[in-house]
Amino acid sequence: MSPLSPTTPAPVLLCSHELVCERDSEPLFAPLHFALGRGDLVVLEGVNGSGKTTLLRALLGLNPLRATRLEFLGRDVLGERHPLRAGTLMLGHLLGLKGDLTVRENLEFALALADEPAAADPDALFAELGLAGYEHTPARALSAGQRKRAALARLAASLRPLWLLDEPFANLDAPGIALVERLLARHRARGGGAIVSSHGLSTIAGASAVIRLEHPH
Repeated sequence: MSPLSPTTPAPVLLCSHELVCERDSEPLFAPLHFALGRGDLVVLEGVNGSGKTTLLRALLGLNPLRATRLEFLGRDVLGERHPLRAGTLMLGHLLGLKGDLTVRENLEFALALADEPAAADPDALFAELGLAGYEHTPARALSAGQRKRAALARLAASLRPLWLLDEPFANLDAPGIALVERLLARHRARGGGAIVSSHGLSTIAGASAVIRLEHPH
């Protein structure tokens, strides 16, 4: 992702107006209006079942949504999500790791599948993630925390401008949480933005805004 020049107006990464997800024809939460700019981090809060995961998936077209407006980098993506999917990286509860592939192979496979360039320095990347010495270990042989770190390698190597992270701090200890926050800070510093779902971590370092999903009255 090339940096913007000081004279270039920075388009909003993602904006919506009157966005709602439904279950059994009933709205899960009150309509949302938001604008995520470059460098922004929005925390998505709500109790279990409030629709956090559903919303993140719906933005990519994996669940239905209703809205009067949904734009990505100034382009209408309400009817066709391909431009949004092509510019977004999502990390969900299912980490997307293949158990028989090693940590390194999982990263190489994920980047190739997304048509992204290979990691410039994978050894340094794995060292930063606390996975040095585990590069050739099959994912099925890792602990839950190590698997989460292996999935985070995809974030560390990606240049996609928008990150959608569903409970990224789950199964991580304090150093792991600090690692996620560093990855987010680096992503934002180069002009990326992120929406992060949480059960109450609105104090995520440097959060730009908090959206709490409330059941419609």
